[in-house]
Amino acid sequence: MGEFICKIFSWPLIKFYELTGSYGVSIIVFALLVNLLMTPFMAKSKKSMMHTTLIQPKIQELQRRHEGNPQKLNQEMQKLYQEEGINPMSGCIWSLIPFPILIALYSVIRQPLTRMMFVAEDVVTTLQDFFVNQGWYTVPAKTDAYVEIKLADIAHQHWDEVQTALAGQVDGLLNIDFGFLGLNLGQQPKWNFFMHTDWSDVAVWLPALGLFLIPFISAFLSWASMKISNMTNPSQAQNAQTEASMKSMTLMMPLMSIWICFVMPAAMGIYWIANSVFGIIRDFALTKVFKKQLDAEMAERAAARSEREKELEAKRLETERLKAEGKTTMNANTSKKKIQASEKQKQDERKAALDKAERAARRERRGEKEYEKPASQVGDRRYARGRAYDPYRFSTAAALDEGEPLPVEAVEEPVVEPVAETVAEPVAETVAETAPQAENLD
Repeated sequence: MGEFICKIFSWPLIKFYELTGSYGVSIIVFALLVNLLMTPFMAKSKKSMMHTTLIQPKIQELQRRHEGNPQKLNQEMQKLYQEEGINPMSGCIWSLIPFPILIALYSVIRQPLTRMMFVAEDVVTTLQDFFVNQGWYTVPAKTDAYVEIKLADIAHQHWDEVQTALAGQVDGLLNIDFGFLGLNLGQQPKWNFFMHTDWSDVAVWLPALGLFLIPFISAFLSWASMKISNMTNPSQAQNAQTEASMKSMTLMMPLMSIWICFVMPAAMGIYWIANSVFGIIRDFALTKVFKKQLDAEMAERAAARSEREKELEAKRLETERLKAEGKTTMNANTSKKKIQASEKQKQDERKAALDKAERAARRERRGEKEYEKPASQVGDRRYARGRAYDPYRFSTAAALDEGEPLPVEAVEEPVVEPVAETVAEPVAETVAETAPQAENLD
């Protein structure tokens, strides 16, 4: 599986080198190819991120509304994402794809003999032994992770001699020139080169200075890429924790880029620089395209939402009108239990209305005043505030102290409360029934 993945990366590198004749240009073209292939996936991630940024006010409103209920907040967030057509994980998944590509490319660049040219291990041993015998190479005391790069570079420098001396023993070996703009991309940048270089010879210190600048150029472009991405995205309100996290990432990524470019061959730094440049161009183009699309989509959703609200309001008004006219129809999907409950409630309401009208008619025939609720009553408790409760006690006392006339309400005769209907009505009916019998006895 590892060999198959390496072949996927090594084949375009070799083809680009054959077409351009430059190792550095082939890496830059390879970075362009990777960015073109990644554009559909990164476009999806970019659009999701921009869409999520646009609905930040709604998300913050949900967070404020359900601050103490995380379960309800998650439900509302999922509902909002579903309505807006957003997959929260899509922006994260596609952003992780460049890292496996970087690891695979590092493997190919670090081992050009076995991972890019796919020569046998015996060929590597043969080359190393031959170079040691010729005095061109010294086996280090510690294991060298970049030994194949050095052997491939020595083979390029002495190509004719290697082909003559090892004819038929180095099948598959390619003549690769690691030079690019006067730099050897197979070498590692040295952070302390200025302490061990010959400043009198331009051919010595200038390439060393160029290698030294590659990590810093890479870090600057990495920082610029994130900065431009944040600037091109729609602005959003962020809390202090989020802002601190963004600032930390903006600083840590460039620093990590510097460290990686110093511990790896300069070819990886060139790839990182090219990838950042193409990423900035891609991000700028995608932002410009998706801004127009999202603005149109948001306007369309707002119009559809407004139209839906108008339809619901019109239905509500029509339902109220039909209810007032008594023309409402029962929903066919209403359960039998609900229908029975509704009918019972209507019957109870009609019966209560008839009873109330009948009691009022009886009071009117008897010349009784309608029952007045005493001031001492609270709810169903008639004398909750006491039988002697006087709502004007304070105003009455004040008037007496100042010699002013009492309020009209305070001097009105108390209303004699009628006997409760439940008792008065049976008594009246009993008297009416016994009256004829009393006359017969007389």
